Amino acid sequence: MTWSPPLITTGTERRLLEGMLERNRAELIGTIRGLSESQARRRLVPSATTPIGLVKHAAVAQRIWFQRIVAGIPAGECDGPTVSGDPSFVVADDETVADVIAEFERTSARAREIAADVDLDDTRIHPRLGEVSLRFIYVFLIEELARHAGHGDILREQLDSPESAAG
Repeated sequence: MTWSPPLITTGTERRLLEGMLERNRAELIGTIRGLSESQARRRLVPSATTPIGLVKHAAVAQRIWFQRIVAGIPAGECDGPTVSGDPSFVVADDETVADVIAEFERTSARAREIAADVDLDDTRIHPRLGEVSLRFIYVFLIEELARHAGHGDILREQLDSPESAAG
């Protein structure tokens, strides 16, 4: 994968945080675009991590942080799964790469919508961490998505290698 420079490098703190979050969202999606369904589901590491599973997990993480924590929406009323950990990496057999990308993009759009009316210093209560600000949530998700985009880059590199195509 090639490095893509950030598009937003100046402005308010919020503009920079949101710009970096958007960049990481795009980078993560980029790691699975163009993969076949079998490539996207291929396990190349001992854990259950797959390229498509990383994107599914990231959609769940955004849903938890923005819908559950920031908006206070009950789990049963969120627009998809909100169970973190290993279950969040599971992709149903009938879900395609396009489906998971669309889910991630919908969840990202909903996160932007929810955060639009919240100040960076506004706080919410996280069940394990206690008080968290929107600023913390942005920084946390920037790190989370960057980490998973890095995982995705490595998996994609393995999938794109000549040895992988032969095996």
